[in-house]
Amino acid sequence: MDRTDAISKLTARGEQFELQDITINGNVCKWFVNAPSTLPQMIKESISDQTFYVYKTERYTFNEMYQRASSLAAELIEKYGISPGDRVAIGMRNYPEWPIAFTAITSIGGIVVALNAWWESDELEYGLNHTGTKVAIVDQERLDRIIGNDRLNEMHLISVRSEPEERAQPIEPLLSRKVDMPEVELGPDDDAVILFTSGSTGHPKGSVSTHRNILASLLSWELDLTCMAVLKGRTKSKKNGSKAYTDSTLLGMPLFHVNGLLAVLLASYRKQRKVVAMYKWDPMRAVELVEREKIISFVGTPAMTGDIMLAAQDTGHDVGSLLAVGGGGAARAESQVKGLDDTFKNAKLGTAWGMTETNSIGTSIVGDDYLSRPSSSGRVSAVLELGVVDDGGNFLPSGERGELLIRGTSVIHKYWERPDSIDDFLEDGWFRTGDIAYIDKEGFLYVVDRLKQIIIRGGENIGCSEVESALAGYPSIIEACVYGVPDERLGEEVAATIYADNQVDVAALQESLKSKLANFKIPKYVRISETPLARIASGKIDKKSIQKEHVLELDTKKT
Repeated sequence: MDRTDAISKLTARGEQFELQDITINGNVCKWFVNAPSTLPQMIKESISDQTFYVYKTERYTFNEMYQRASSLAAELIEKYGISPGDRVAIGMRNYPEWPIAFTAITSIGGIVVALNAWWESDELEYGLNHTGTKVAIVDQERLDRIIGNDRLNEMHLISVRSEPEERAQPIEPLLSRKVDMPEVELGPDDDAVILFTSGSTGHPKGSVSTHRNILASLLSWELDLTCMAVLKGRTKSKKNGSKAYTDSTLLGMPLFHVNGLLAVLLASYRKQRKVVAMYKWDPMRAVELVEREKIISFVGTPAMTGDIMLAAQDTGHDVGSLLAVGGGGAARAESQVKGLDDTFKNAKLGTAWGMTETNSIGTSIVGDDYLSRPSSSGRVSAVLELGVVDDGGNFLPSGERGELLIRGTSVIHKYWERPDSIDDFLEDGWFRTGDIAYIDKEGFLYVVDRLKQIIIRGGENIGCSEVESALAGYPSIIEACVYGVPDERLGEEVAATIYADNQVDVAALQESLKSKLANFKIPKYVRISETPLARIASGKIDKKSIQKEHVLELDTKKT
């Protein structure tokens, strides 16, 4: 039996993962017959006295988290007038209040606006105003960046783990009521979450996911895992297969990130999996938690998996409980794949390709397949289809390179109030990924380049034009060109070439950008050109040649 046969068997009529064809927005999609209809239904069905969320010394069961969420939901309706379709923002570290707020908002039909916690004041203002957020639930850091902004005075603030502030209602009293979750009529195709992703032009785009989009992703992962079990038998470690550990995962990624929210948090409900949350990424702390909590699985960017590998080697902490180490966001170097396999001897290694717009899911590759094809992103999920097209939109045969298209139930139907992005959504439900790729005869995907002007730094997408616009606002800068340069740890780092009419102090320039851009977007490498930037025949800046020259200069400096 091969993978195709196993999936056909598992999705057949009467089976747990039975699939049916349904029509959404005029497009035929695959849907799980036995799926919960909404996220609140899934969460409510997962209530138990099992430990769910661990943060430092705090421990909460599924039931304790749900009770707090029920109280907050009632308060959002009664005190703040939240009704279905209203936007409520969450901006904070991975505190327990994050999933509590998420459950409360989605259970009453609100739309969660997941704010990037690394954003500075201007970025937060844009995200909140652009989405028409009615209430923002924020921690001290985010509160400090919002509170002085007169343009956000109409918005209600709920503070989390912060000092008293006149404009903000502390969340603690809102979590203490002993009430049932309010009953609100919801449908699977109602909007549930807005996650921001950097596009090739302008401000970050709000990727809008319905309940069905997210559930399709979650159940597809379950199907993939069950498929692997059918093909290879019960998952066992290489040397420690007899050890029994309670299912648990380490949350090192932020919850505003699609992988942190879906692949770690939301995927843990039906599995009754313990989530051990970190305040921020710290590889030394991570290996301590793996040993202390007997963590079974870890999902992170290549930078994070590389970090935890080195930390395990340096500290000698027992990481033998890890049975699965996965990731995505960028390709791992082949040397890292081998290093991970040598370090985490009991774990199956894997990687995946997906997007915020696909709700993290897309393709995946695990175990021996990954070790033998470390440059591949794997084969497509059961609820999705892939296609590769040429410049004319014609579909290409296997092995030929072109732009990667994707369609299926987990793919979003729109960006929030961004008519300029309508061209990303094609006829028949296809979505343009902006990646250049090919698919081999066995169905394995290989992503080889990027069509859109996006830098992927440590799993974070950065729009080049957004950084260029910020640079253009600096006195004396006439032209700016932003691009990615290779980085051993992060995959890519942000770099820029600028042309100015006066001398530019690079350190001062980088410091000035801190009020406009999150730190991870600020160019680490700035190259100053004494002449206007090179252009191609169309008159556009010749980004590729400028990037190539800068990479060569950086390589020369290293040697």
